[in-house]
Amino acid sequence: MSARLDPRPRLRPMRESDLDAVVIVEADLYSHPWTRGNFEDSLGAGYPAWLLEGDGALRAYGVLMMGVGEAHLLNLSVARPWQRRGIGRDLLGFLAAQARDMGAVTLLLEVRPSNGAARALYAAEGFREVAVRRNYYPAHHGREDAVVMALPLAAGAP
Repeated sequence: MSARLDPRPRLRPMRESDLDAVVIVEADLYSHPWTRGNFEDSLGAGYPAWLLEGDGALRAYGVLMMGVGEAHLLNLSVARPWQRRGIGRDLLGFLAAQARDMGAVTLLLEVRPSNGAARALYAAEGFREVAVRRNYYPAHHGREDAVVMALPLAAGAP
């Protein structure tokens, strides 16, 4: 009998033992990636962090930070081979549901103005632009602003 990989993707909580794979994907995707320490700190603080895996490969991951009445999406990333397949949309929906289940009425995030694909996804999923954080992100030539976007998760949410 031979071992077979399960092709069905599955979501599960991120663990410290996942971080080697996570930081490899992160470094492949971003010019200024999160460090292993950023992920360790998030896990250590108890932030809800999830990953999607299938066929023995990490496909996507996300990290939330919970606050009073709101959640903040700190990181949502899809490994390059799995982009443009709806995985980011599915993971975003899952994380929004998790935030709602934990009592958040609003889900917030920051996104680079230059990240048109992410901004389009967030807008299509009901996020609206609510503010700009000046000089928020490191960039190759100085700093880049962040567009703050919000998604109401409950009736009466702003």
